[in-house]
Amino acid sequence: MLVQIKNILGDTELQKIQDLLKTAKFRDGHLSAGMAAQQVKNNLEVSDEDITSVLNNIVMNNVVRHPVYQQAALPHRIATPFYARYETGMEYGEHIDDPIMGQGDRYRSDLAMTIFLNSPDEYKGGELIIQTPFGEQTIKYSAGDAVLYPATTRHRVVKVTSGERLVAVTWVQSLIRDNEQRELLYQLSKTREKMLRKDPDSEDTKCIDSTYVNLVRMWSEV
Repeated sequence: MLVQIKNILGDTELQKIQDLLKTAKFRDGHLSAGMAAQQVKNNLEVSDEDITSVLNNIVMNNVVRHPVYQQAALPHRIATPFYARYETGMEYGEHIDDPIMGQGDRYRSDLAMTIFLNSPDEYKGGELIIQTPFGEQTIKYSAGDAVLYPATTRHRVVKVTSGERLVAVTWVQSLIRDNEQRELLYQLSKTREKMLRKDPDSEDTKCIDSTYVNLVRMWSEV
């Protein structure tokens, strides 16, 4: 399941983030990659802890409140993001994310999320390519939008040929480990939401509501 989450960040928040990134210190991004990904990763990541803390307050507060994120991810835990810059000539070759991440307080990476922090008009190339059962999906969203997708997929970032690409990247441990179960619940949740708005007292709505709630209870891991 690949989900576009629109308007996680608004124009005011994006301007604050871009201003912070202009003053931030960056380091070689391959230092944060797993053993295999280190060989193909070529980007820069914010290393300034004070600026990262401010960025997290803006980005994470908006992510965790977004209803589509909650509905699609059914999150149990979310990682502190990396804030990455791809300058001209930089790319991230094909790889798969590590299954277990973190140091000390570790978590399972069920889902990956990329949040786009600047306009796609500001750089050429830099598309996120995700391999799915239906072929490759090419992602290059507007600033403030995000893509949520299974961390089990192989993916890459195409070389930036001009300008610079700014993104935040994070991972989610879901209450629902299985991708297929999580996708079914997402589709069911959208139907449930419409029915609760349209006719909350109907028997069909009550049935869908009970089914959704009890499937989450049956499949979730806490």
